Amino acid sequence: MAGHDRIRFSRDPSNGVEAISARFFGHAYDMHHHDEWLVGVTDHGVQDFFCRGARRQSTRDRIILIEPGEMHDGQAVTAGGFAYEMLYVPQAVMREGLGDLALEEGGFRQTLSDDPLLAGAIRRACAAIAEPRGQLARDAALDGVIERLRDHLGLSGRQLGGEVAPAIARRACERLHDEMAAEIGADDLAAASGAANRFELARAFRAAYGASPHAYLVRIRLTEARRLLAEGESPAAVAADCGFADQSHLGRWFRRAFAITPGAYRAACTGVPDERAA
Repeated sequence: MAGHDRIRFSRDPSNGVEAISARFFGHAYDMHHHDEWLVGVTDHGVQDFFCRGARRQSTRDRIILIEPGEMHDGQAVTAGGFAYEMLYVPQAVMREGLGDLALEEGGFRQTLSDDPLLAGAIRRACAAIAEPRGQLARDAALDGVIERLRDHLGLSGRQLGGEVAPAIARRACERLHDEMAAEIGADDLAAASGAANRFELARAFRAAYGASPHAYLVRIRLTEARRLLAEGESPAAVAADCGFADQSHLGRWFRRAFAITPGAYRAACTGVPDERAA
């Protein structure tokens, strides 16, 4: 018995990137095209589609890459149907991240490919757009996808010379420390640091600190949260003081980093039990 088709649509209003998570059990869509760059991953089943003059089939964890204007369709060819996640990246966003070479060089090398790192990046970006997260987290997730696309476009990363990259990274780091609890996007951080755009910032920052600006921000927030909890401040107050969305948001990150809840850590440091699980 066939299941029910489903589609979850999300959009990042800051840049127009759209994310779809869908499952189909039969005919999915007729021949059509998009003005955006399509970057997707098959989650389940066999995803059958026509593109670039041939029918193709994508299976679990395979990457689907389609340029703007490329005609394609989609259908299920097995009883279990197929599921996938897809990003629709506006051309302006691709140009900002990769330059006009992304268009001039003829597009993606292959329509179907195997790239576990890109598959994970696509899934993280789709989740970041669909769920209520900070702008810096959404920007970092999308930047991870676009950086992985360099190999699929035959592009090499542009390197900053001399002392430019370290200076950019240092200014961005100072801004993150100064405004740790604030909601700041990657574009604003790039402007404040003197980078040409957020992609240049991301490369400079990773070279200097071994992490994205968002990952670094989470680290310093957690360090401050740990200090405040050890002094006896409540998890709810700590979450607000350190820039986490709420107490549960703090709890998820704190457990991932330290394998203990904020409330349990506070109790261990102060002997004061927490009234609410965190």
